[in-house]
Amino acid sequence: MSAQQNALAAPRQGLNLRRFLDDWVMLLAAIGIFALSAIFIDNFLSPLNMRGLGLAISTVGIAACTMLFCLASGHFDLSVGSVIACAGVVAAVVMRDTESVFLGVSAALAMGLVVGLINGIVIAKLRINALIATLATMQIVRGLAYIFSNGKAVGVMQEGFFLFGNGSLFGVPVPILITIVCFAFFGWLLNYTTYGRNTMAIGGNQEAALLAGVNVDRTKIIIFAVHGLIGALAGVVLASRMTSGQPMIGQGFELTVISACVLGGVSLSGGIGMIRHVIAGVLILAIIENAMNLKNIDTFYQYVIRGTILLLAVIIDRLKQR
Repeated sequence: MSAQQNALAAPRQGLNLRRFLDDWVMLLAAIGIFALSAIFIDNFLSPLNMRGLGLAISTVGIAACTMLFCLASGHFDLSVGSVIACAGVVAAVVMRDTESVFLGVSAALAMGLVVGLINGIVIAKLRINALIATLATMQIVRGLAYIFSNGKAVGVMQEGFFLFGNGSLFGVPVPILITIVCFAFFGWLLNYTTYGRNTMAIGGNQEAALLAGVNVDRTKIIIFAVHGLIGALAGVVLASRMTSGQPMIGQGFELTVISACVLGGVSLSGGIGMIRHVIAGVLILAIIENAMNLKNIDTFYQYVIRGTILLLAVIIDRLKQR
């Protein structure tokens, strides 16, 4: 190989190494953290704890699949925690009044879809900043959850509803199966469809996407509508696990979901993100939280640790952009 060829190959090798690290380093870190926890923490690998870890991953993982699209398009959604709470309440209230699991779940999903559509229209058509728009809907939807439930938990009596959160298929809990399906479906959607490519194009350069013929407003509305729908699905699963709709749950959940995405490698600036990033971030946060609980670390310190992890994730994202 000539000197000129060597000179050209070196930058390509460096670029390939950087791409590999960007794509896989956090997933490898998640595997490393899991291995260290298994070695140094008693009962970490017990069947009961593994089941609890999988269930803890499920709610965050379901919502993070579509938060990926929001972040990849250059936006985010702060209302997802309230949507989760309100979806559980709506499902419980409708089932209490109609005794129909189908109507309860359908009403919850419809509520999430409507909230997502409102977010998308306000952000795309009215050009309102996503922070302000979703902060407003977060408060509105949380208030509706309290209104619908009269400020208290609404119990569920229908046995069929418990399948979503407490059922198993081939020995695997249903929430974990739902999460796996969401990871697979939204990973395919992002990588192999026009919708996914348009999402990345908008986050990378909205003006260029417009010039390329992308219907930016419609794509944004779809992104937030789907996110609202999937957030409601996560709320249904969580309410099924808890056997009640509770208006107070999910507070701060939106930050956990965003933290998981950014920690895994999804860019807050938009245009960068893959489903493996989401999987890595969700795994890291869930494993660390599970390990802290097994070690009986005080809840106050856990807040500090989770906040530090989020700060480090944002710093790493900024350094990568530079």
